[in-house]
Amino acid sequence: MTDPAVTAPAMERALQEKLQPSAVQVLDESWQHEGHPGANGTGFGTHFRVRIASPLFTGLPRVRQHRLVYDALQDFIDRGAHAIAIEIL
Repeated sequence: MTDPAVTAPAMERALQEKLQPSAVQVLDESWQHEGHPGANGTGFGTHFRVRIASPLFTGLPRVRQHRLVYDALQDFIDRGAHAIAIEIL
């Protein structure tokens, strides 16, 4: 079961603190994945889209950029975020 603290605003705050993004948006798209593996039946808290730009990404390969985002969100993953689609801006 997903921890109720796994929310888009909480994830956005964590990304702000850890990656100092110049732009960030976190969307909870869980409702689009009802019935899929990892869905929790509530339509919230399991499937997210992250759109982010950060000066910390400069010069890094895309895989390393994504790793920074996953590392920043690891606590949310551990608490039930099943899928995170990342768009580097």
